[in-house]
Amino acid sequence: MTPPTHEASARQRCGEPSPVPCPVGNRTSRAGSADFTEVDRQIAELLDYSTSELRIAWRQLHPTGPPRGLSRDLLIRALVHQLQERAAGGASRALRRRLQRLAGEFEKSASFDPGIAPKTGTTLVRQWRGRAHTVVVRENGFEYEGQHYRSLTVIAERITGAHWSGPRFFGLTKRAGASPGIEAGP
Repeated sequence: MTPPTHEASARQRCGEPSPVPCPVGNRTSRAGSADFTEVDRQIAELLDYSTSELRIAWRQLHPTGPPRGLSRDLLIRALVHQLQERAAGGASRALRRRLQRLAGEFEKSASFDPGIAPKTGTTLVRQWRGRAHTVVVRENGFEYEGQHYRSLTVIAERITGAHWSGPRFFGLTKRAGASPGIEAGP
């Protein structure tokens, strides 16, 4: 009988995804290959850890414990990501600034996707069960039947009585062959 191997690709069972991404290219050609060799060793060790040992490893890398209900596979993947990120230096300063700016824009706007953010004054019209429903886009939300709403989804639910994606209900999402249901406002 052969001894157990620590190589991630060799441990993969037929039909199952590998818990560790396989390295691409020649390991010795990577910058700082000694650091990556150490990370590869740590990753291989993670595969042999019990779930409780993985939780301890999580606590060593994060200020809190892992989220409840996180599967062993996802726990390993998250730990692998964190180890690789630390070895490679993580996200660049420019990327972190861009992500912060995007997060700030998301918090300020009613919707994040610029493709579903019509201009102020735009009138959205949707026919539903024989009746035309008109929504006016305002600077800080939407107006429907004289009332202010922050979300198109709430308006769509009010009209239909069921949960709908507001942008989809009003035809603002891109679907093959469909054009948005927008009329130019005054």
